[in-house]
Amino acid sequence: MAKAEAKNVTALSSSFNDHIRPILDAVDRLRQLKVMQEGIELPTIVVVGDQSSGKSSVLESLAGISLPRGQGICTRVPLIMRLQDDPYLSQPQLQLEYKDKTIPTSEDGIADAIASATDDIAGSGKGISNTPLTLVVRKSGVPDLTMVDLPGITRVPVHGQPENIYEQISNIIMEYITPKESIILNVLSATVDFPTCESIRMSQQVDRTGERTLAVVTKADKAPEGLLEKVTADDVNIGLGYVCVRNRIGDESYEQARAEERKLFETHPLLSRIDKSIVGIPVLAQRLMQIQAASIAKSLPDIVKKINEKLSQNISELDEMPENLGSMGDAVRVFLHMLSMSKESLRRLLIRGEFDEFPDDASMHATARMADMLDQFSGGLPSDCPSADERFLMEEIVVLEEAKGINGLPNFLPRNAFLILLRRKVKDMSHGPGEFVQKVWAYVEEVVIRVLLHHSENYPQIQPLIRRASQNLIGNMRNHSLNFIRETIEMEMAADYTTNPDYLKKWGELMGGHDAFTKNYFGQSSLVLPGFGEVDVGHLRQYAAMAEQAFDMRMRIMAYWKIVVLRLVETVGLHIICSVNRLVEREMEKELVGDLVGPRMAGLERMLDESPATAAKRERLRKSIELLKESKEVVAVIMDRVVTTIK
Repeated sequence: MAKAEAKNVTALSSSFNDHIRPILDAVDRLRQLKVMQEGIELPTIVVVGDQSSGKSSVLESLAGISLPRGQGICTRVPLIMRLQDDPYLSQPQLQLEYKDKTIPTSEDGIADAIASATDDIAGSGKGISNTPLTLVVRKSGVPDLTMVDLPGITRVPVHGQPENIYEQISNIIMEYITPKESIILNVLSATVDFPTCESIRMSQQVDRTGERTLAVVTKADKAPEGLLEKVTADDVNIGLGYVCVRNRIGDESYEQARAEERKLFETHPLLSRIDKSIVGIPVLAQRLMQIQAASIAKSLPDIVKKINEKLSQNISELDEMPENLGSMGDAVRVFLHMLSMSKESLRRLLIRGEFDEFPDDASMHATARMADMLDQFSGGLPSDCPSADERFLMEEIVVLEEAKGINGLPNFLPRNAFLILLRRKVKDMSHGPGEFVQKVWAYVEEVVIRVLLHHSENYPQIQPLIRRASQNLIGNMRNHSLNFIRETIEMEMAADYTTNPDYLKKWGELMGGHDAFTKNYFGQSSLVLPGFGEVDVGHLRQYAAMAEQAFDMRMRIMAYWKIVVLRLVETVGLHIICSVNRLVEREMEKELVGDLVGPRMAGLERMLDESPATAAKRERLRKSIELLKESKEVVAVIMDRVVTTIK
C-alpha cells in the first residue's frame, strides 16, 4: 500500500513538474513583481487557523522542514511558502526573500533564519506586520505549491502583544482571503467544535457557500470520537471538502510521521472508517496541487485581461500628463494653449450656452443660471408703483402741498412734484440692481476660476497665480458694473423721459376712471376704479383742491413706472451680457498674460519647475508600466501551457 501510494505521488509530481511548475513559477514571478499592488489579484492558497490549531505542523509536513515554534504567535508576518519539487537535487536549497534581500539558509537553520527575518520586519517584540516574508524551498519530493501562512488568530493578547492584536490579525487575514481568487486552507483542530472556530467565522464572511474553502483537520489522533460525523455532516459549509491528518509527534522524522499516519487511519477502530480519499498529508498535498492548478487555469484569462486594461489605462494616463517643460519657449506654448482652451470653454458656457463639457452639472450651465438670476431680479422689482401711504392718493397730495407756489395756477400739475415722487420710488428699490450684479459676478467668478483651474490642473504651481489674476480681473469688472448701476439709477432719478408709446397708452387706460372719480369721490366713501378695484376715497373730501391733481399724478407715475422697471431690467441685462463677452474675449487673456508672463515671465518660470506630486506620479506610472509590460510577457509565455494543460 505504501509503495503504491509513493508511486502515485511520484507520478503526480512528475506530471506537475512537466506542466504545472512553469505555470506556478510564472505566477510566483508575478507575485515577485508585486503585480498585486496594481490591483491585480493572483490565485493564492491562504492558510488560516486559530492559534494552536496545528497550522505550523501541517505546513512543516508539506514542506518537510521545521518552522519556528514557541509560546504565543510564532507567525508574525505573512509567510509566502514557495515549494518546488526538484528530483535532481541532492541537497535541499532554501532561501528567504524580503525587503529586496535574498538570504540563503539550510534545513537546520531555517527556523532561526525565519525568526531573525521576522524580527527585522516586525520588530523584536511580539507585534505583527503586514509586510510579507517569502520562503523558497527547492527539494526533492515536496509538492509544487505556493501558500501564504498568516498569523494564528488569538483574541486575548499576552504579555508584550498590542491590545488590539486581534483586530490587527483579523485585518491581515481578511485582506488575504477576501479576493475571489484566494483559496482558503482552513486549519481546524479535531479537539474543538468547528462552528466555534474564529477562522471558520472569518472565512464564511467572504466565502459563504464554501466554494473556495478546503479544511484540514489536525490532531485526529487526539479526538477520534465523532470525527467521521463532523467531516461528513459539514455543518460549516466547507465546499472543497475535508482532509484529516495526524500531526508529527516529538522527534519523529517526516518519513516516520507519515508511516504512523498511514497506520493510524488504517487500524484505528474509529479513524479507519473515514474514507481514505480524505486522510493523510499526501492526499492533502495532492488536493492542494489540483485545486491550485484549477484555480490558476480559471483565473489566468482574467489576470491577462486586467493586466492589459491596467497597462492601457496607465499608458493613457501618462500620455495625458503634462510634458516636462524644458525651456521658456515650451512654457509659453503650453500656457497659450491652456489659455486658448479655457477661452473656448468659457465661450461655450458663458456666451453660447453649450453645456456638453459639464452635462450633469447644472451649476456650470452658465447662461441658464444667469437667466435665472435675471428673472429673480426682475421678479423682485415692484411691478406696480409702490406707495409710501396706503391711503389712496395721500402720498401724492402731501408732495403737491409741499410743491405748490404763490403764483401757481389751479389744477396745474407741477413737474417738480412728479420728480420728487419718482426719485423717492427709484431710490427705494435702487439696492436691487447692485445686489443682482454682485451675485452675477460672484457666480461668473466661480465658473471662470473652475474652468481655468481645470485646464491648468497639470501645472498646479501656477494655479495660485491664475486664481489671483482671475479674482483681480473680475473684482475690477464687478466694480465697473456697480458704477454703471449707480449711473443708471442716477439717470432714472434725473429726469422723466421716455419715447415708449406704451407710456401714453397705459396712462390713457388708467385715466379712464377720471370722470367717475371727479364726480363721485366727494360724496362717496369708496369707488371702483380701473386698475385699482375698490378704493376708499372718503378721506379725500378735505383735499378737494388737490384730489384731481393727485389722481392725475398717480396715473402718470404708474404708467411711467412700468417703463422704468422694464428699462432697468433690460439695461442691466444687456450690460451683463456685454461685460461677460468682454471678459471672455479680451480682458481675461490680457489680465492673465500680463500677470503670468509680464516683462520677466516670472509666472511662467514656475511651469518649468515640475511639482513634487507631478514628478512622483510620473515616476510611479513609468514604474507601473514597466512592471505591467514585464508581467504581460510573463503571462504570454504561460498561456499556451495553460491551454495545453486544460486539454
